[in-house]
Amino acid sequence: MSSDSVEIPTRRDYLKGGSALFGGGLLAGCLGEDDSSTTTPAGSDDQSSTATEAQTRQSYSVTMSPMGEVEFDSVPEDVYTGLPNTADMAIAAGQSDAINAVYYPEYHGTLMNRFYERLDGVSFEWESLTDSWGLGKEGFYELDSDLHLTDPAYASTLDSLDREDVEEIREQVAPWFGNYYSNTRSDPPTEWAENYEYYSLWEVFEKVGQVFQAGDRARRLTEIHSELVASIEANLPPESDRPSATLVFPGEDETFWVYRLNGPGFLSAHTRPLGATDAFGDTEWSGPSQHVDYEAMVEQDPDVLLVLFTMSTDYDIEDIRATLKDSPVAQRISAVENNRIHAQGVRYQGPILNLFQLEMTAKQLYPDAFGEWPTYTGGPYPEIPESDQLFDRQAVVDIVDGDR
Repeated sequence: MSSDSVEIPTRRDYLKGGSALFGGGLLAGCLGEDDSSTTTPAGSDDQSSTATEAQTRQSYSVTMSPMGEVEFDSVPEDVYTGLPNTADMAIAAGQSDAINAVYYPEYHGTLMNRFYERLDGVSFEWESLTDSWGLGKEGFYELDSDLHLTDPAYASTLDSLDREDVEEIREQVAPWFGNYYSNTRSDPPTEWAENYEYYSLWEVFEKVGQVFQAGDRARRLTEIHSELVASIEANLPPESDRPSATLVFPGEDETFWVYRLNGPGFLSAHTRPLGATDAFGDTEWSGPSQHVDYEAMVEQDPDVLLVLFTMSTDYDIEDIRATLKDSPVAQRISAVENNRIHAQGVRYQGPILNLFQLEMTAKQLYPDAFGEWPTYTGGPYPEIPESDQLFDRQAVVDIVDGDR
């Protein structure tokens, strides 16, 4: 879950954002890449202006549901991110220094850096960031961002804001830009539903890249992702030979929270492409997760347990393994019997985290096809020999640094 921070209208002289159809319909289609986004001169046509001056007067716009067309006079320099997926997108676009807020900075900052550890020179300096959770309207004014990289439809559901606050913040502080309900393709609030559109993780990132005038970075990272997915799909074993798996988080009193392995939306962007059998795939429930006891898990009997959030510092995968092995009920689960209890990272993933989590999960599910996943007991993403890596780390570093 995440929240947003709120700020006060002050310096809106160099960047202003608008949504032509903020609360209603959308302009069809999407604008081009960073430098090829629709741009219009904002200011004088004086031919004596220098190239630098001319560039600073170029406005541009990016269109995405549910905001519609959002206009920018310059690249945002102070950016509020809510959930970690949007922070990861800003970092991938080369804008790490622009981030001023994220949900639960210590938790998500530390967790994200456990992946970035394997990208030389890429890191998330989270220590001074504002916690985006629970900021009321005044908090957004105080933060005084140039961009709120969060879905306004989602922001309007937070306890700390209502729709009128969200509209005021857009008008007086800075625009909103995000698409939260593509997470599971769930229904947005009724007042936003009529023209709401859904996107993949990588489609959202393309648009975020346009916002930061970083379309080249977005395109090149997307190419790495496309090559990775194509390579995985080409080497998947036949469906009859694939394991059953369950995406879980342990609850209290010998229970699990179970999540859809192959569900729609970007929360499954690292598991759905792998085509494993969801042990709970035929079980109906409403909402993003289901609470089940150990007996129910034994009945479904997954071959692999993928345990969410256990690459963070807050949860210990070794403790969870020991608890399951010590339980007379849980030890009957095939995944527990065969020591296939694997740590997972974060559900709200951006492009960089998605690359790592695709590689990680492919190895956890199909070690014969993609190489063994090292037994993870905590700390950074494991060192994978270069010959066993499923994507090129240095290529990602070069793209994020703007060197490629």
